Amino acid sequence: MSRAVVAAFLGALWVTGCATAPPKNPSDLCAIFREKNDWYAGVMASEARWDVPISVQMAIIRHESAFVSDAQPPRTWFLFIPTGRVSSAYGYSQALDGTWERYLRMTGRWNASRDDFEDAADFVGWYAFQSSRELGIPTDDAYRQYLAYHEGPSGYARGSYRQKAWLMDVAKNVARTARRYDGQLAGCRSEFDEDYARN
Repeated sequence: MSRAVVAAFLGALWVTGCATAPPKNPSDLCAIFREKNDWYAGVMASEARWDVPISVQMAIIRHESAFVSDAQPPRTWFLFIPTGRVSSAYGYSQALDGTWERYLRMTGRWNASRDDFEDAADFVGWYAFQSSRELGIPTDDAYRQYLAYHEGPSGYARGSYRQKAWLMDVAKNVARTARRYDGQLAGCRSEFDEDYARN
């Protein structure tokens, strides 16, 4: 790949990543909500609607997109010509086109957008709720919820993740993040609940 093509690719990546800046401290849930003061309302509404803990929603979003609003998988290349992307995953939740369309049909949220945080949080909550109903995974089980999120219901039911040690490692990281976020939120949730109640 020529230097010009590499420079163009890195430039496009930089522009894409700057559409909505991710939180400065993604390891601290309280800091995230203080910086992004409308995000708490989004995950709170999703938690109320789908009974999926805020910590699980946020851990999945962090590991899927690093909180980048218009995140996309890398492009595929033929020689030096871009030929597409690895998948149709897009936005905070990295929802695939077909899964996003199913979500829109089932919820009637036709104006929802994958690069809107509130909509992405609702999608993650909806997906975890479906995994709970269809696969029997508790909504607060971040490890198994992430495996089902990544593999889809039929893949999870077949145990496709068992041949993917790397994926099980990522799911363990998601679970650790969810536990850390849950502990952090316990110390600051009243602060955000007060703001949420006022608005």
